[in-house]
Amino acid sequence: MKIRRIFDKRTWPLWVSFWLPLLIMTGYFIYRHMAPFGSSSLLTVDLGQQYVDLFAYFRHTLLHDPSAFFYSFSKTIGGEMVGVWAYYLISPFNLIYLFFPGQSLTTGIFLVTVLKYGCAGLAFAWLLTKTHTQKGWLVPVFSTAYAMMGWMIANQLNMIWLDTTAILPLVILGLERLFKTGKVRYFAGWLAVMLIDNYYMGYMVILFSCLYWLYAATKYWENFKTLSIQILKFAWGGLLGVALSAWLLLPTFWALIQSKAQYNVTKVHWKFEYAPWKMLAKFMTGTFNFDQMPSGQPNFYVAWLAIFAFILFFLRRKFHWTVKISTLLVTAVLLVSFCYEPLDLLWHAGQFPVWYPYRFSFVFCFWIVWIGAQALTDKLTIEWWQGAVMLVLTAGLFATVYLNLKHVTYVSLANLLITLGLAGVTLIFLLVPKPRIQLFQIIAVLLVAVDMSINAVASLNNLSYVSQGEFGNYTNVLDQTVNKIKASNSGFYRIGKTFTRTKDDPMQAAYNGADHFSSTFESIIPNFFGSIGQPDGDGVVAYTNGTLISDSLLDMQYFMDKKVPQSQTSNANYRSYIPVTSTKPDLKNYTQSTSLSNSKVTTYTNPYALGLGFGASDKIAKLKVSKTTGDPIARQELIYQTLANRSTSALISAENFDEVIFQNVKKVTTLTGSVVNKQNLAKTGSIYFKFTPTTNDSYYITLGSNITTSNASFYINGKELKQYPTYRHTIAVNVATHSKGKTVTFGIQMKKTSLWLQNFTLYKLNNAQFKQSAKKLQQEPWHITKHSSRKLTGTINIKKKHQVLMTTVPYSKGWHATVDGKAVKTKKVINTFVAVPLSKGKHTVTLTYRPPLLVTGSIITGVAALGTVAWFTLKRRRHA
Repeated sequence: MKIRRIFDKRTWPLWVSFWLPLLIMTGYFIYRHMAPFGSSSLLTVDLGQQYVDLFAYFRHTLLHDPSAFFYSFSKTIGGEMVGVWAYYLISPFNLIYLFFPGQSLTTGIFLVTVLKYGCAGLAFAWLLTKTHTQKGWLVPVFSTAYAMMGWMIANQLNMIWLDTTAILPLVILGLERLFKTGKVRYFAGWLAVMLIDNYYMGYMVILFSCLYWLYAATKYWENFKTLSIQILKFAWGGLLGVALSAWLLLPTFWALIQSKAQYNVTKVHWKFEYAPWKMLAKFMTGTFNFDQMPSGQPNFYVAWLAIFAFILFFLRRKFHWTVKISTLLVTAVLLVSFCYEPLDLLWHAGQFPVWYPYRFSFVFCFWIVWIGAQALTDKLTIEWWQGAVMLVLTAGLFATVYLNLKHVTYVSLANLLITLGLAGVTLIFLLVPKPRIQLFQIIAVLLVAVDMSINAVASLNNLSYVSQGEFGNYTNVLDQTVNKIKASNSGFYRIGKTFTRTKDDPMQAAYNGADHFSSTFESIIPNFFGSIGQPDGDGVVAYTNGTLISDSLLDMQYFMDKKVPQSQTSNANYRSYIPVTSTKPDLKNYTQSTSLSNSKVTTYTNPYALGLGFGASDKIAKLKVSKTTGDPIARQELIYQTLANRSTSALISAENFDEVIFQNVKKVTTLTGSVVNKQNLAKTGSIYFKFTPTTNDSYYITLGSNITTSNASFYINGKELKQYPTYRHTIAVNVATHSKGKTVTFGIQMKKTSLWLQNFTLYKLNNAQFKQSAKKLQQEPWHITKHSSRKLTGTINIKKKHQVLMTTVPYSKGWHATVDGKAVKTKKVINTFVAVPLSKGKHTVTLTYRPPLLVTGSIITGVAALGTVAWFTLKRRRHA
């Protein structure tokens, strides 16, 4: 009986709505040989460079280290994680990844992606049936148009957002019930689910809910008294939804203040971002490609049947003129938001998107399909005069796009003609009489399915994907190497490497590293990394340019280096999946570990690593270091020598080149800061800087942010310099060590007619002096006896006065310290790290991380939940 109820005449439209988009996309992915059905994968752009690693971290947290929900040392050198979870990982779909470890994670991503398509269709179908808007075969007609909308296709690689398409219809259903029955709980409950699942998209849903309320207020108009009650209930439902999600929203808000909020736009330009008519081109099929990702027009393609149904809404007498006006007003606001900068900025919470513009276009797709679903009757027939209006509007749209094809390069003539054919067939289908209604309804489902499938294929065929072998082979090598290190040492340490697949490799393999990329990245870390010569950006750092000093300070106890394969053939294959991003001759100063190495990677141990914490001079608390200006090598020396209280002993010195050879480049007498120019613009210009070290010390060359791979190619002794390509501040490149008496040539090959030698200087590190400072700092280590992601306990013996426990734990108000069981106040040093003042003698020091505002948010949520339960209990007793 129960099975029959699940698959009865009332529920089969829901099942069709779920399975149809799911199977269409599954078929396409099988056609593209996506894992597990071939050698490719769904990994592309952010999904391949960020999300997949975070999904691996999700598995590790739930299965092995629950404390990593709050904090993780895999997030660069340490960072809060509640904000990361709130934006990337709370989705219940992610539980599927628990069954897909390592390289099989791509199969989990495949499964989750197609399930989200299916659930979007199911949720919209649920809205249609529960509001009695449509029934039978017309339910999957509109639900498929919604589930496979242009926004979904363009953003399936941003799968952290896709849950929104399944939750939005339920939020709107809650609003519909609020107006029809006066009940607030459905709206408040689903809004809370939306905010918990992804607060960023939830914010957009809240804005759309406000617009929808204006439409619903005219749709369900009775009188002003009823309107005032509806206003209060809407406000109360919104506040209750926020309160129920406050346990996550408040600590996330604090995390945003430390990260994304620091990059908010402070000056608004009251202008249109592009000619509004360009949006018309997005009604063409297949108008999404790679160039549309960083900048472009909104993606809102939906089936032409839904578009014609939307137009029909304004042509039918069934709807009151006030409802049509409010519908037109909401539509206008959404359209203007797509091209008017202040409104665009409002939808994105005060920040212009970094890639993937107009992320809120999913609400416009929903709006078009939802309004259309209310207008089209089950007979699927329109009057001739209505068809004539649709024909005129459609002809104007296609004519505008055709006449401006050269201005919308993402539209091909072929796609325009295909869309014209789809629109023509759909319009004729709506006009012809239909003696057998059910048969034509089935044809309508097929028509929409074909329409949306063509758009999906035409759009996604424009993208390239990471091969399964490229991801799987790299993941296996990284996991094997890291697991060997973990098996040999259960203490706390950090691991560096000279190769990189993504900046979130530490999260993929669950180790303490120094790289990271996310939208909720505390700004103090990129600022610090940029100041010491590491590539950084808003929300990203790559520890690829470590020196002996920075490796020691940041506790890089191990380093993984790619082995050079024996044969040229294996080297070509090897290079494809283990990309080297760091040139590091300094590894000769470290100890090669045979037991920790394998056939692909050589592992080194660093004898100069200081540990996570150590006793240091309290002068560090008074040291003022500029964030990004100045020389990164000099800044490293200043920090290190201040910690060791050896400020009189110089570690570095600027060196001169023995010889500079200019080939097809005009000579300059001063190198640093000069602009060099080609002589013959048609030929290659090169400069070779030669020096012969008189000692075995380490040598570094600093390169300003203008001297990048986009402007020049770099070589050391004829071999290409391996370097992470993008950096916004001066970096330090290790060019030699243990090279006494050997000539070192640093070559620059210009890619443009001129090149600014910004901050271009050769430095020598006095290795003997460095070792003395390192040895002094290693004399008072913080011996960590217990450690987890959010709690560190250890002992330290301070031998002198005026000392502090210096740690390389990034400073946060969430960190709390106790010394010998008594709470003490932490200090923020170098504008980056946690330090704890200590008196002379032996101490037990514990650092514990508690997410700021987590307790406050939990109390608010608890009170809201208990109050809601108490209210319903009291209400039931009254009616009993």
